[in-house]
Amino acid sequence: MTTTPDLAIRLRRASFNRALAQADLRMIETLLARDAILVAGTDSAVLAGRKAQMLAWRREFAAAERLIYTRTPGTIIASAVEPIAMEHGQWQGVLASTGEPQASIPPNGGKAAKTG
Repeated sequence: MTTTPDLAIRLRRASFNRALAQADLRMIETLLARDAILVAGTDSAVLAGRKAQMLAWRREFAAAERLIYTRTPGTIIASAVEPIAMEHGQWQGVLASTGEPQASIPPNGGKAAKTG
C-alpha cells in the first residue's frame, strides 16, 4: 500500500515531469519551494533557491536542442521528524525533437533526491 506522503511526492514528481516536458515555467515555479536546492547530476553544480533553478530552466528551454528530463521515483522514504523525504529511482534525458535518449541513470545505479 502506498502511504499518503509517498503518493503526494509521486504525484508532485509526475507534475514536475509534465512541466519539464511542456517547458512550463509557471508550473515549475509553483512546484519548487522557495529554498529548493538542486545538485546537478552532470557536474554536481549546486542551484540554491527557486530563482536559481528558474534561471537554469529558462536557459535549458531556450536551447536549440533541449533535453526533456524524466525522474521516476522507485522508493520514497519520508522523514518522521522533518518535512523532507528521500527519493531513489531513475532519471532520463531525451532529445525533445526525436525522443532519443541522451543521458540516463539505470535501475542498478539509480538517482537520489531529497524532497521537502
